[in-house]
Amino acid sequence: MSNFSQMIAEEEIALVEKPEKSEPLGLLFWLCVGWIGLNIIGAIFANVLPLQNPQFQDYNALNVGPSLHHLFGTDDLGRDLFARVVYGSRISLSVGAGSMLIGFGIGSPLGMLAAYRRGRFDTILTNLMYVFLAFPAIIATIAILSFWTPRSLIKIIVVIGVASIPLVYRVIRTATLNVATKDYIIAAKVQGATDRRILLRELLPNIAPIGISFLLIGVATVIALEGALAFLGLSVLPPTPSWGNMINESRTILQQNPWLAVFPSLAMCLFLLCLNFIGDRLRHHFDVTEVKL
Repeated sequence: MSNFSQMIAEEEIALVEKPEKSEPLGLLFWLCVGWIGLNIIGAIFANVLPLQNPQFQDYNALNVGPSLHHLFGTDDLGRDLFARVVYGSRISLSVGAGSMLIGFGIGSPLGMLAAYRRGRFDTILTNLMYVFLAFPAIIATIAILSFWTPRSLIKIIVVIGVASIPLVYRVIRTATLNVATKDYIIAAKVQGATDRRILLRELLPNIAPIGISFLLIGVATVIALEGALAFLGLSVLPPTPSWGNMINESRTILQQNPWLAVFPSLAMCLFLLCLNFIGDRLRHHFDVTEVKL
């Protein structure tokens, strides 16, 4: 083949394999990342930050509105709301992140193996997961936490994490099926690449964007679920603050002090909005479309 013909062939290959330019993430994306990071830093370093004791009861400042001394005001026991919102993020973020780590730690490898191996292993495991998906996860979570006493943060994380495994399995399995039939996977098999190499070096990097996007949305969903469990009295026991517990505790004196519900609700709402927006932007950013000749 002449040099000219070789150059034409290389250009055609490059044109076929070259993906469309990804959409820019945008300023709003990075603002959301900054807000998420600020919440995480506050949750981790709450003990060393110049915050008031979230359990200290100042009976001279009951149901006080926002001020310089109490940025978010106080509750009916004189506890500082700003400190409780910051410390409460620890519980909400721990439940969200911990549960999804369990779900992804078990559901992702099973989903990848089932989609890659196929056959009887895939059939049995997929049907088993569909059986679990047929039963509403939230009802199972409520039932288990109602009888598994005394409740603790670890128990809540484990129950929600196990309940999320079938859904994670389904998403990762579907993503793996879409990638496993690509030409470069077939070429890797023909060249004698081991299954471990194909799974870790070929499949995993290509389904990672989908997994990360779903992980962020899953964390947001679990945090909202923790808030719902708090309304049923199934979250961490008071006086430990969480965003859900704080909103639940505000119901009895909401007319006297609406700030009790406003600030934890706002903190939860902003955090969930940012997580969902980041996950959605990442999904669009890494969406690679083949160029048609």
